[in-house]
Amino acid sequence: MSFFRNPEIKKSLLFFSILTLIATGISFIFEIRYGIFTFILCLIFIFCHFVITYRRYIKIARLSSKIDRILHGEKFIDLSEYSEGELSILQDEIQKLIIRLKEQTEMLKKDKIYLADSLADISHQIRTPLTSINILISLLSKEQLSYEKRQELINEIEMLLSRIEWLISALLKMSRLDAGTVTLQRKRVLVSELIKLSTAPITIPLELREQQIEVNMNGEETYEGDLSWSVEAIGNILKNCMENMQKGGKITIQAEENPIYTEIIISDNGPGIDKEDLPHLFKRFYKGKNASSQSVGIGLALARTIITSQNGTVRAENKSNGGARFTVRFYKKTT
Repeated sequence: MSFFRNPEIKKSLLFFSILTLIATGISFIFEIRYGIFTFILCLIFIFCHFVITYRRYIKIARLSSKIDRILHGEKFIDLSEYSEGELSILQDEIQKLIIRLKEQTEMLKKDKIYLADSLADISHQIRTPLTSINILISLLSKEQLSYEKRQELINEIEMLLSRIEWLISALLKMSRLDAGTVTLQRKRVLVSELIKLSTAPITIPLELREQQIEVNMNGEETYEGDLSWSVEAIGNILKNCMENMQKGGKITIQAEENPIYTEIIISDNGPGIDKEDLPHLFKRFYKGKNASSQSVGIGLALARTIITSQNGTVRAENKSNGGARFTVRFYKKTT
């Protein structure tokens, strides 16, 4: 019988046997009937003890079987029979474990769906420019192509390759942030320096579009964060404003610091954001109704990930007099 093969049961049986022999031997010294009485009493005690232990053993075995069924995918197991007695504590802990496992299973399912959708989006975003590059290369192979047309095709290929490079770089940055492999610095950042570095990459595109940037701040605003990653975030917001403005438009940047947070407001005088796009603007691979063909819908998502990773928030809205407004807040840590 498996019950008596249990090492703990064997130890208990040996201990009580020795105790019975000692007690019986001592009782026999005084009188034979005392010895017999003691021996019978010890046997009754041992019998009762092992009956109770056996019943507990059976309950634990049933509980173990139910846990095994849960591990093999059964969702609904009744543990109410263990709601009383000393096994009730174990039942409560197992119930908590079951709930936690169910939550984790649901999260894993959602993660798998999200991963599959993300991979589909990424492959689509990369495949589209690659297809265009293949077509352009086939056109370049034609001998009768003029020098001007050939140069135009080469420039277009370079633009598509730059787009793929930026997409892969942005995706790598987002994956590093999601995986927690990036340690963002917590240093004093001067907002004026942040704006200067963020606007530098778009200076030439702004000139070509005859657009301008107006900055309103006292120059002393600061926050605790990572300068290089913040430049990436603010730069993506500025790039979005630039691409969605008409020729000759203007971007306005304002900054303000108070005891609770440092606020950076970036606004433009473009057509604004479509009401249907506002709730989804920071979702990955989401492209608004008025998005350009070059947009991949990842810049604002990356910006939000970076900002929230620095104890910050970002909100997009339309101004009452027209145009879009992005409000970024970096909150100060309370001690």
